[in-house]
Amino acid sequence: MRKHPVIFGMLLLIALGVIFYIFLFRAGSYSGKSKSFSLNDKIGVVNINGIIHDSIDAVQQLEDHGRDDSIVAVVLRIDSPGGGVAASQEIYDAVIELKKKKKVVASMGSVAASGGLLIACSADKIVANSGTITGSISAIMQFANVEELLKKVGLKSSVVKSGKYKDIGSPLREMTPDERKIIQDLVDDIFNQFVDVIVRDRKISREKVIQIADGRVFSGRKAKEYGLVDQLGDMASAARLASQLAGRDGKYELVYPRKKRASFFDYIFESAANQLSRSLKEKAEGWGGVGYLYYPSM
Repeated sequence: MRKHPVIFGMLLLIALGVIFYIFLFRAGSYSGKSKSFSLNDKIGVVNINGIIHDSIDAVQQLEDHGRDDSIVAVVLRIDSPGGGVAASQEIYDAVIELKKKKKVVASMGSVAASGGLLIACSADKIVANSGTITGSISAIMQFANVEELLKKVGLKSSVVKSGKYKDIGSPLREMTPDERKIIQDLVDDIFNQFVDVIVRDRKISREKVIQIADGRVFSGRKAKEYGLVDQLGDMASAARLASQLAGRDGKYELVYPRKKRASFFDYIFESAANQLSRSLKEKAEGWGGVGYLYYPSM
């Protein structure tokens, strides 16, 4: 039976498209530095960048480095003003777990404050640049009050609740003294958890920590004087220190986590929606919730 040329051509194009897609997916499904053959030891790197909204990626990278026998130590490269309390604590806990297998060194970048400092404390050693902005040992919770604005535009709010404090922190009214005390107790508890970490991991007396734990920030050099940093140096210094702590000769190759690259169809159908979702989430988190965060422009 004679083949129809149009149908045959369409089937051929579809087949070629599928083969091309599979080739691109297999060849480019991962990006990042590959773990090529090398006689040097490998130092794993985990980057903690920007405001910490979520811990999933960082925790996964830490676990991957922990399972990789070719990696002898790990460097946490922190360039973050902090962020969510739970996310910061989850990354901290993941580093503590990793330290059961390998040495970990924290390398502070331009900013490693609040939650960034909390995560750094989980490492065996902390290296900071002289001009690194760190500190901000504190907890914060912010609420907006648009009550007066609503009055100007003639809007009123009605609330039906099952408990006295169910709408605590509502932007539609001023807090009562009882509500403010509840929030203050919550923030103080979160703050004390932060202080406990520094006292335990940095071996500094609680009295000394409290003296500088008022939200202030200071340079990496000053942080070293306070005992929050072990030595001054850059990323390379941190990597050399990690190699030395692992008992190696200082010759190393940095290995970064391999990140999945979205397929062509992911970009077409999902990228815009995902980006919008992340942006809305970050904006919402910026207004609510308690955080270990240094963010002066808020």
